[in-house]
Order: sequence, then structure tokens, then C-alpha cells
Amino acid sequence: MLDAQGGGCAICGAAPARLASLHLDHDHHTGAIRGILCINCNQGIGKFGEDVERLRRAAEYLAATR
Repeated sequence: MLDAQGGGCAICGAAPARLASLHLDHDHHTGAIRGILCINCNQGIGKFGEDVERLRRAAEYLAATR
């Protein structure tokens, strides 16, 4: 799975300093594995409650205020 993602986080692409810093991401409703994430991206989507629309609005906000 990590090779299919280019060797790094599925969101930001960061290569891990060590494998222990990667997290197996899964859908908390279905249990389905989605990919491998770095700790920052994993915690980030968790803090947004895995809410796609909320994440989209946050990205739009950041883009508009640059």
C-alpha cells in the first residue's frame, strides 16, 4: 500500500522518518482501510470529524485568505 502511494503519506506525500510515524487510516463507520497517513494528516482529518464538507470549506477558507 505504501509503495502504491509513492512511499509516503496519502495526503501530503511526506516520506516517513521511520515507519512507526505512519498510521493506517480507516473509515470509523465501516472499518474499511483507506490508506497510510502521517501523524499530522491522520490527526487533522480526525479533528474535522472525517467530515468531507467541513474539510472542503476549511481548504476554501485557507485558499481565499492567502
